[in-house]
Amino acid sequence: MAAPLGGKDAPHRPVLLDETIHYLAPERGGLFVDCTVGPGGHSEAILESSNATRVIGIDLDAEALRYASERLARFAERFRPVHANFREIGSILGDADKNEVRGVLVDLGVSSLQFDSSARGFSFRFDAPLDMRMNPASEVETAADLLRRLPEEEIARILFEYGEERRSRRIAKWIVESREQGKPIERTTTLVDLVQRAVGYKKTGNIHPATRTFQALRIAVNQELDSLDRFIETAIDLLQPDGRFVGISFHSLEDRILKQELRRLSGYCQCPVRVPVCSCGARRAVEILTKRPVTPSAIEVDENPRARSAKLRACRKLTLI
Repeated sequence: MAAPLGGKDAPHRPVLLDETIHYLAPERGGLFVDCTVGPGGHSEAILESSNATRVIGIDLDAEALRYASERLARFAERFRPVHANFREIGSILGDADKNEVRGVLVDLGVSSLQFDSSARGFSFRFDAPLDMRMNPASEVETAADLLRRLPEEEIARILFEYGEERRSRRIAKWIVESREQGKPIERTTTLVDLVQRAVGYKKTGNIHPATRTFQALRIAVNQELDSLDRFIETAIDLLQPDGRFVGISFHSLEDRILKQELRRLSGYCQCPVRVPVCSCGARRAVEILTKRPVTPSAIEVDENPRARSAKLRACRKLTLI
């Protein structure tokens, strides 16, 4: 959990921090891009590694960007905050920046600031409007808007595909029945109660029954999986030779995209065996540094249970002849 700025507690420690720094190797100096700067923990460690290191920190959440900017103010011009979607990395970097990038980090999912907010609707721990937008100032539909507008079949598809929720059809049916009775789902606690009743909630295990539903709606609201593969390729193309790319994911859909795209860019063709000519665009641009995803230690998970599902994948840009 992120501590308030100026509070006595130490700032939030990001997931897989030591592993991230190991694979990014920022002690080499140069320009690094933190595509999801959040509270600024990863960027802080990158900047502390060398006085010759600079960071461009991107975030769609203006509140998180203000937090990070204050936390990293002591680095002065070595940290540059940018309020934007990280998928726009190509246009965010100036011509000079594009020739200097030594590392790119993307930490996918919800930041601690967003998850711990009692007003943003990301967490079922708080009673709040069902918003879930990364950028609350945008014109993007909220989660409540989607549940008010989408047909039952589409709600079920979102819950199943993005949340891997086995009871997706039943939950979607209850959501639509509720709104048809003049009771649209507009608050987090209302959705939690509906999901618990729909699945016949019994307190077993560590995963709350509403977890997958909240995850799925958040992904749908923010279109988190859209163009993720193209972003990865663009980010890697921007790297200097020997530059590093690190991606951290928190659910299987993101991790699958990271895995497949890094394999494709390492030269592994992913076309069906019987296809005579490669059409997937495989090319040997990187060396994969993580044969298997790196996961948090038992100690880290014990200290921060949210880290339990994190997976890190990394690669190194090859020198092309």
